[in-house]
Amino acid sequence: MSEAVTPRPKRSRRGLIVLVLIVLVLLALAAVHLLTRKKPSRETPPIVVTVASAVTGSMPVTLSELGTVTPTATVTVLPQLSGYLTEVGYHEGEEVQKGQFLAQIDPRQYQISKQQAQAALAKDRASLAQARADLARYTQLNEHKSIAQQTFEDQQFLVLQDEAAVKADIANIAQFDLDLAYCRITAPVSGKVGLRLVDPGNYVTATSSTGIVVITTIKPTTVQFTVPQDALARIVQRLNTGAKLPVTAYSSDNTREIATGTLYAVSNQMATSTGTVTLRATFANDDEALFPNEFVNVRLLVDTMQNAVLVPTAAVQTGAPGDFVYLVNANNTVAVHKVTIGPGDGKHTVIASGLSAGDVVVTDGTDRLNDGAKIQAAQARPGTAAGSSKAPAAASGAASGAAAPGAAASS
Repeated sequence: MSEAVTPRPKRSRRGLIVLVLIVLVLLALAAVHLLTRKKPSRETPPIVVTVASAVTGSMPVTLSELGTVTPTATVTVLPQLSGYLTEVGYHEGEEVQKGQFLAQIDPRQYQISKQQAQAALAKDRASLAQARADLARYTQLNEHKSIAQQTFEDQQFLVLQDEAAVKADIANIAQFDLDLAYCRITAPVSGKVGLRLVDPGNYVTATSSTGIVVITTIKPTTVQFTVPQDALARIVQRLNTGAKLPVTAYSSDNTREIATGTLYAVSNQMATSTGTVTLRATFANDDEALFPNEFVNVRLLVDTMQNAVLVPTAAVQTGAPGDFVYLVNANNTVAVHKVTIGPGDGKHTVIASGLSAGDVVVTDGTDRLNDGAKIQAAQARPGTAAGSSKAPAAASGAASGAAAPGAAASS
């Protein structure tokens, strides 16, 4: 007896299809929900910066240049005649006064020559006296026509010759007196003597180029420096009004003030190769702080700007727009604001145009800012005009060019 084959029910297949459809619908709903869901908004926190207000005050307009200490006189004492050096009357490195004894050349040869000239003078004076006596007798004889006219005239000429010989002898004696004075060498100027160049016992000559000693005038002294041609007009204008322009000398590392003086001379020509002109300032140098030929940093106070708009130097930035600041808006955002800068003293900078007193600018944290960024002020530090005027004049900033724009802006 054969068994009948029972067919598989279709219900299980139909249920599986429904289950799959349900899963697909759920996945589609989940995908739609994820795609249409709004992302939570995240606000960018404000950038914490330091700000300061622009103020009005005074600002010195200075020029910072490299200068050289140049003595008012440097004299190499040379012998005026030849002879043996018998004595030196100075100590190396000491201060000497004008006319002070320095060295002695053996004078005996010139004393003998003077005695010979004096003897020749006595002889010629005797000859002159005899010629004059003869002329007196010849004059009387000539009046009575008792002597030839030629003889009378020859005697007149002889008197003139003897008078000339006497004058020559007197001049020779004066020359030997001068030689004897030259034997005693004295200081032509006041100053400090250097190291000894010739020792006693050496034979010196008038053609020697080495000299006996070098004297350098240290008190007072001068400092010579150059300024660019663009700054010359304002300097000359100030000098023509009778103003005394202060000059301060600093050490070569620009950290120590050495001396203060005044500008007193401007060269009469411009150096075409560099476009600069040479200036010279005088210093009392009573403490001998300035040494001849020493290199110093010089700061010339040309003028003082009054009622200028000042901001901290850290607020001024340089970039593609040129010189600019980050100006703080009323809604606590910043804007890139282009400005024209003037001179600075290292702590403050003059804003020639672009800002007004009371405007708030960012001084710290500028590296994280951009135009329109939102900020939060950490501390307001309003500038003071007194601080700017008392601040030292641009130690390294002025030397690198902060003074040059000031001269142009203030002119």
